[in-house]
Amino acid sequence: MSPVTPKTDKAKPTGKDYGYANARIRGMKSRLLDRAYFDGLIAAPDIQRLIQDLAETEYGPDLEDALIHGRDAAAVDEALKNNMVRTFRKVQGFLNSEAAYLVATLLGRWDVFNIKTILRGKHMHLTAAEIGEGMLPAGRLSIVDLEALALQDDLRAIVDTAVTWGLPYASALREGYAEFLKTGELADMELALDRYFTQWAAARLLKRGANAALARRILSIQVDISNLVMAFRLLNADASKEAVDSFYLEGGVDVTIDLFRELSAMSDIDEILDRMRGTPYGKTLDDVAMKYLEENSIAVFERALEDYLMRRALGLGRGDPLGAGVAIAYLWAKQNEITNLRIVVKGKAVGMPVERVRGELILV
Repeated sequence: MSPVTPKTDKAKPTGKDYGYANARIRGMKSRLLDRAYFDGLIAAPDIQRLIQDLAETEYGPDLEDALIHGRDAAAVDEALKNNMVRTFRKVQGFLNSEAAYLVATLLGRWDVFNIKTILRGKHMHLTAAEIGEGMLPAGRLSIVDLEALALQDDLRAIVDTAVTWGLPYASALREGYAEFLKTGELADMELALDRYFTQWAAARLLKRGANAALARRILSIQVDISNLVMAFRLLNADASKEAVDSFYLEGGVDVTIDLFRELSAMSDIDEILDRMRGTPYGKTLDDVAMKYLEENSIAVFERALEDYLMRRALGLGRGDPLGAGVAIAYLWAKQNEITNLRIVVKGKAVGMPVERVRGELILV
């Protein structure tokens, strides 16, 4: 078996004419759910009422397909993921050649996310079905490819399969697996994947023009965020300079190697927050400092930084109305909507207090 290349119902438009695609995207954007709708979903008395309400939106067809397996939170979650993947494929299908190239490059992050999900699941001895629940095939790799990888017996088999298929990530997986055999740390494989993606994406975006520059900025923010999160994780690790440098990803703008070294050498979160004030990420981190104290989890900062990235991506759509920013902004907004809906569904299923659910959402 070899990887499946996603197909579209017609050839992509060529050139750099953004009028047709952006007009369609604006129509799709008008159907995104607003804050008032989310308030109604959160207030729904039970999961059945939530399903009923969602069925009346554009999620209806996906729900209809998924609910044959049961009218529960798992089925709704599956429908939401299917809708996101279908929507992403649809948009990519009518973009012009330049926009399709830039979007496909940025969406490569989902291939890395899915491969990491498979590696972690296999390392934890989860079943292929359990691993599948965490995947979102919005990148190049299709659900068929990902399910086949998840069915492999162990990490070595996943690496061998990737090599046999000739996947772009095969060399990174092989390199990371060699380190994993020495250290037993799955993080070595994940880091190799991250490094491959950032280098691959940066090389693809070395093009002239405002649209490529816009995509490079989004990529640089992603890299900065990865480096910031790693700096948080390295607190009190007492790592050598060489070890610290090995965790750094090239391609960011505001988190330089010198700043990364400085942050990684700090002894507590407060020092990092103080040092980051005055940078583009300072306010975002400060705004969730209290929540971090309550939950004592770095995930609080990760979520806040993803929020920052999403808002920056959305801002691109308010720039050139005839540029790639419109498509990028819409795809990030759609992803955020799906994330919010999954949070509401999970909260309803486990009886999470309404205010806690609302606090987990990113509504713009």
